[in-house]
Amino acid sequence: MADLIEEDDVMVNITLQMIGPSPRSRLTVPSTIKVKELRKLIGGTSHLPVENMKLVFRGNVLHDTKNGDDLLLQLHDGDSVIVAIKPKPPAKHILNSFDDDDDGEDIKIELTEPTSRWKRRLFFILRDKLKLPDMLLMAIFSLGIKIWAAIVVWFILAPVANRFGVGPLYIIGTGFLIIFYNLGHRQPGDVSAYSVFNEDFRELPGTLNADRLDRDIRLGQF
Repeated sequence: MADLIEEDDVMVNITLQMIGPSPRSRLTVPSTIKVKELRKLIGGTSHLPVENMKLVFRGNVLHDTKNGDDLLLQLHDGDSVIVAIKPKPPAKHILNSFDDDDDGEDIKIELTEPTSRWKRRLFFILRDKLKLPDMLLMAIFSLGIKIWAAIVVWFILAPVANRFGVGPLYIIGTGFLIIFYNLGHRQPGDVSAYSVFNEDFRELPGTLNADRLDRDIRLGQF
């Protein structure tokens, strides 16, 4: 824990009020400290699980970060911090019995650690300040920069196309472009489900068409 405390920091004594039968305790910490470091100090001295710890200071729940940045806490001598430990979740076999009840819960999205700083800041702004739903956030952050650039250019050109009277053609052309963009690339020897794309218009085995229906009717198979 010594690496969490800088030598030049002014040290103050704070009171830890534990929720439950545990008595109050005193802790010496730097006057300016990150919330996550305070959490680690409390967990180390009180032998409490950091991941299940909730801290309350002056009526506010303390969070480690805001908009992707570490939050700093200014403390003074005699300040009190309330420490609460969330109960452990039920065992896995108990949770499995409630799978049907969890189907209606919202899908949660979290960013991975390698995510760039500006993308994390944008994510926290959209989620915490604008309160966008997680499904919409998942759609936004699953698209790459090139796709977003294409979307922006499309909306810029749409009024231009409408002004020249080719708005419907612009939309139809966009639809065909999306279709061809998502066709992918066939490996040598692969056959398309659409005979028009195959050599000699070769069809897949079992394809139902007018010729086969006519043949089956003539052979009395219907």
